Formats: sequence, C-alpha cells, structure tokens
Amino acid sequence: MKFLDDEAGTFGELLVAQADGSGWINVLAKAARADRGFPRTGDADAVRKYLSGKQAEGDMFEALDDAESAWLRG
Repeated sequence: MKFLDDEAGTFGELLVAQADGSGWINVLAKAARADRGFPRTGDADAVRKYLSGKQAEGDMFEALDDAESAWLRG
C-alpha cells in the first residue's frame, strides 16, 4: 500500500484519504472518515491515543501500525 502523494497532509488526513480501497487500513480509514472526533490533524501517536481511548480492537492497531509504516516509507 502506498499513501496518496500529498506533502501538505498530516498523517491523520492521509489516513482518512485511504478509505476508498480494501483491507484493514481502509477499514480503519473508513471508520476515521465517519468519526467527527478523529484527530485528522494528528500524527500516528495521536491516532493511537485516540484509538486507545475508544477501546478499539487489536486489528485496528495493527492496521494503524501498517499505515504508519507505509506513510514513513513514503
């Protein structure tokens, strides 16, 4: 998976933009898009903290880890 090329976007914004595909990252992105409280301007740690507060399932944290790795790779 490759994140959309957008140098100005934050991790949260770019994650939300991934909602149109399939796979766990896209499931996370769809949930983020539908959630008004999701930290769109945050980094991966802000998203991780938010998911912890929402008591998200382990699969969402794995998807977040995968998304962060893809984002860091560029």
